[in-house]
Formats: sequence, C-alpha cells, structure tokens
Amino acid sequence: MERPRRLRSPLLRPLVAEVELSPRHLVLPVFVKEGGEPEEVSSMPGVFRHPLAQLPRLAEEVLKAGLGGVILFGVLPEEEKDSLGHGAYAEEGIVQRAIRLLKREFPELLVMADTCLCEYTDHGHCGVVREGPLGFYVDNDATLELLAKTALSQAQAGADVVAPSAMMDGQVKAIREALDQGGFAHVPILSYAVKYASAFYGPFREAAGSAPQFGDRTGYQMDPRAGLWDALREASLDDLEGADMLMVKPALPYLDVLFALKGRFSKPLFAYQVSGEYAMLKAASQRGWLDERRAVLESLYALRRAGAQGILTYYALEVARWLREA
Repeated sequence: MERPRRLRSPLLRPLVAEVELSPRHLVLPVFVKEGGEPEEVSSMPGVFRHPLAQLPRLAEEVLKAGLGGVILFGVLPEEEKDSLGHGAYAEEGIVQRAIRLLKREFPELLVMADTCLCEYTDHGHCGVVREGPLGFYVDNDATLELLAKTALSQAQAGADVVAPSAMMDGQVKAIREALDQGGFAHVPILSYAVKYASAFYGPFREAAGSAPQFGDRTGYQMDPRAGLWDALREASLDDLEGADMLMVKPALPYLDVLFALKGRFSKPLFAYQVSGEYAMLKAASQRGWLDERRAVLESLYALRRAGAQGILTYYALEVARWLREA
C-alpha cells in the first residue's frame, strides 16, 4: 500500500514543503487622504484611509514587518474631482506628495503608485468619458495621454514602480514612452495586465470613492466568462509593450489564469487579493465561521503555488505578524 502520510509527520512536513510565503512577497495597498484622523473603511474592518502626515508611522511598521513594499491610492473629496481627473497627474496631487514624503524619509521602502484616473474623476470611470450614439463610452486613446502624464508625474515624485490599472488598450506602451522620454527609463511598470470586471471590487470603491456614477466598467475590464485566450492576449500585449511585471486581478477566483501565465511569460507575476476577498475572509472570521489566520494563509499559499511572485493584500501586516509567530 502506498502511504503518502509518511511524509506528513510534524518533523518532515517543513522539510518537504515547496511553497514559501514570506513578508517580502507581500505588498500593502494604502489609501491616502489629505488630513484629519485615520478613517476605517466600513466594509473592510481593519483597513483605513490614512492622512498624509501619518504615513511615516505606517512606513515604519511596513519596514519593521519586512514587507515587499506599499502601493498608494489617492482619496479626494468629491468637490476636488473633475471630468478629466486632474488630481491624478497634478504635481501637488495627494499621491505625488505621499511618494515624496515616503521616499524622503524612507528611501529603503519600495513605493509603488497605482496609475489610474477613477479615484480622481467626478464620474468614477477610469478614463475620458464621451457621449456617443449608444450613450456614454470611455475614449481609450484620449485616456492614454492622461495615464502617461500620471505615470510620469509619479516617477518625478520618486515612485519606484508605476502600476497602470485602467485597462486601456495601449496604456503600457504610452506610459513606457513617456517615462523613457522623460528621463525615467529605469522606472519599471507593473501592469494590471489581466483585470476582470469583477464583483469583488465593491469595498475598494467605498474606500477610494471611485464607484462609477453611471454605467459600469464592462466596456474595458475583462469578462469573467471569457476563455483563457482573452487573458493570454491581454498579457501578451502588455508584455510586448514593455511591461516589466504582470498582474492578475482579482486573485483567488483566477488561479487558473495565474497558473497559465506562469508557464508562458518570463517575467515576475503578481496577484491582487482584492477588497472583496479581504472583506469575505474578515466577515466570516468575525462571525466565527472561519479560523482567520488559517484561511488567509491558505489563500495566500494558493496564490504562491499558482505562480505569484508577489501578492498585493490588505492582510499584509497581519500575515507578517502571523509568520513571525509561527
């Protein structure tokens, strides 16, 4: 009789384990606002909108935990938003100031910047909105110029990585050209290459104030019903346009996609454990339905096993503590 259980004794399990999870694999998403006190996101217990002045305290915690870095998202009051999302690429934009603050005080901290317009537009879409015969649509090519301006402004502020997430065709090419021409050929692009029109983004939209005011994003984000061909096509295009790293979003519902990309691309792959995934795990654990620590770690091991080199997760600091205690 074959006995796989022989390798599952307490002493052998760590020796034969193949999947490693370390704090260095984790990136913490951070919501940044102008001032006031930290505000907890109601649908994401334990996640806060952080005032700019208090970011250094959070950065110290991130460095002490040994995380791979942070990725910044700006939060603006509604009255400061406009149809073209000027706050995304303003020299004194909230994210630009956050980057300068963090890199000045903590040059050793890896700072990524989400490159999109949705947090800054009054309509909540990721690009320039036009009226057409069939109603509104997002003008892809007009949006590229603004995304390129946003990425360049983030690099000028000191971002170590820019991460375009708008799902506009050609966005990586436009950003790469802007960075190269602007003297930032050394700044890498982490592309949200495979980003689905997912129901799991709801809590994020509350946190960032980025919910569309009309329509939805199915015209530019990917259809969850599409076959693997769609994911491979999107990733291949971003690869050819100059993306240095590729990301799948959301994470756990698309393990098959992550695994398929791992076998086809010679670039680091990332996965984003999105707000809805966090909220589900947190809510179930608070009700006593799940062991939070075990469930979260299991989900992250799954992402690492499927091929994620790095994982964006709101659990990053908690996971780092759990790993230290293990």
